Amino acid sequence: MRDGVEREGAPTKGTARVPGVSLSVADLFTLLWDALADLLGTATAAVLLRRTARRATQHCPELAELVVVREGLEYRYSLPAAWHTPTGEAHAALRRLVVELLPLLAELTGSVAARHLAQVRELRDAGLIPPQEGRT
Repeated sequence: MRDGVEREGAPTKGTARVPGVSLSVADLFTLLWDALADLLGTATAAVLLRRTARRATQHCPELAELVVVREGLEYRYSLPAAWHTPTGEAHAALRRLVVELLPLLAELTGSVAARHLAQVRELRDAGLIPPQEGRT
């Protein structure tokens, strides 16, 4: 558990990431969640991800299986089963989620959130977040 977030099927803290090995979509979502929660807080991350998942479901029906719930003061999410193994369809669904998310973040934070997410190398390497110009 981190920052009041309990993850169902999330990678264990301290798990080594092997260079050159593809992360599952579940791992990538966890990185996205962590980055959003670090910047905006867990409540805002939960609201934004639920909203974007709902909007993106028309393009990727499996996003209906993405559930973010509040339990007391903490948030827990459950991911589509297909997200635990690297597949093209699962990656496309996460990409669609991010496509819906980025304009909302830009409206709320300008370029701050996009720059923050672009600092997560794995999200950039997976093609989910474009690199930011002027980034150090």
